Amino acid sequence: MYSEKVMDHFSNPRNMGEIEEASGVGTVGNAKCGDIMRMYLDIDENGVIQDCKFKTFGCGAAIATSSMATELVKGKTVEQALAVTNKAVMEALDGLPPVKVHCSLLAEEAIHAALWDYAQKNHIEIEGLQKPKSDIHEGEEEPEEEY
Repeated sequence: MYSEKVMDHFSNPRNMGEIEEASGVGTVGNAKCGDIMRMYLDIDENGVIQDCKFKTFGCGAAIATSSMATELVKGKTVEQALAVTNKAVMEALDGLPPVKVHCSLLAEEAIHAALWDYAQKNHIEIEGLQKPKSDIHEGEEEPEEEY
């Protein structure tokens, strides 16, 4: 069962769209469920996120987590945005069903991917930021099939 906040962010997503000439753009996906999330950041000369938009192809939870993630980083510094975790996204939405937790991981990774792009474009290093995965399951071993 989804919380009222999840349903609200799915039905009325905030900050949906794209930013022309964005400071940073990050795209991540989940090959297992097919969700794809793209995050756009407009960051000023002081390292503050002035605007944040998203485009997501996926389920209602993926859209809701994208929407909430943009709300959580807008107006924050790059360092504060980096500290936004999937747990923070889930808490802000009053929780997600266990099978949809991966959507909040996608939102966290999309923020990191957009910050990585921003850092690369500006030849800067953001302490604690690591190169993002294009698929949140990258590096995981596939479970062996049982016959």
